[in-house]
Amino acid sequence: MGYLEFDTTGRGFDALDEEDCLALLAARGVGRVALTMEAVPVVFPVNYHFIEGAIAFLTGEGTKLRAAVNNAVVAFQVDDIDPVTRTGWSVFALGTARVLSEPSDLAWAKTLPLDPWAPGDKSNVVRVIPEFVSGRRITAPGTETDGRT
Repeated sequence: MGYLEFDTTGRGFDALDEEDCLALLAARGVGRVALTMEAVPVVFPVNYHFIEGAIAFLTGEGTKLRAAVNNAVVAFQVDDIDPVTRTGWSVFALGTARVLSEPSDLAWAKTLPLDPWAPGDKSNVVRVIPEFVSGRRITAPGTETDGRT
């Protein structure tokens, strides 16, 4: 397989601090949750809401729910990429998935603007509290940045 070569001369790279990563998580509503299914990595797009330091999303029966029931460690990723300028940012979070079942947690979840894409019963609420976050921003040549959002 061949690789395309791109001129990245002058393109900037900034590591984002935790505050910026959390702000970017809060600024979006669609991300990807990655987990393992029988030792194979799988990635699913989800509509989510980030509030009070937690990522919350709805799911039905299946792989994501089984991972949360088993308190699996999952990765979560969100980004914003401009395909023309090849600039943008990406944030990665790592945490344990948990199904919410306590009445107070479910009451909290009902206040969130969660609206799944896929049809079907998506009545299970999964919460991931990031234990680790990292992020990066790629900027256009000549763009000055201080690493902030």
